[in-house]
Amino acid sequence: MRVEVWSDVGCPWCYLGKRRLEKAIGRFEHGGVEVVWRSFQLAPQYPQGAARPLYEALMDQMGGTLAQVRSMVTRVDEPARAEGLTYDFDSAYMCNTFDAHRVAQFAGRHGLGAAAHERLLRALLVDGEILDDTETLVRLAVEIGLDAGETRRVLAGDDYADAVREDAREARRLGADGVPFFVIDRTIGVSGAESADVLLDVLREAQAARSG
Repeated sequence: MRVEVWSDVGCPWCYLGKRRLEKAIGRFEHGGVEVVWRSFQLAPQYPQGAARPLYEALMDQMGGTLAQVRSMVTRVDEPARAEGLTYDFDSAYMCNTFDAHRVAQFAGRHGLGAAAHERLLRALLVDGEILDDTETLVRLAVEIGLDAGETRRVLAGDDYADAVREDAREARRLGADGVPFFVIDRTIGVSGAESADVLLDVLREAQAARSG
């Protein structure tokens, strides 16, 4: 069984969805689940090299107060903690994630797609890293087992740029308007960070369809 997951590495609901999917797969009786990570930028228009503290950037975008923005963003805190995640939005930066997705695509070619998404999500949402900084991305890539020189070469050019864009186009063709977006065997789609129970039911439904 193949589960494709469209996700943005700066999205707190995507990190939550990743944990819930992992929990569902751990409870799935049949095993044999392959997870493929796909790229999807929630804010592709955000300029590269213009990272700003998250709350500050959102206040400008939304025209809201700090209290309003903080209330909106931290709605994910409680469900995240229930899945073992502790976000640090006070230290988080809004930035363009395109290059981070290119690194994730590069990692995927080396069988490290899941490791890349995990590390990049934690970097932005927990560690306060800036994910449009080349040296930061190289360091994070090395942590998961990629070569520093090759990663730097990828980032210096446009390697995997088309793959990132094509993933986003494919998600929209499949009906996604946000992430996380899960597609099982290209037959069943689930939008949003649904509970592990819901995702487990979908895996079982897909298994039943495969069994005929």
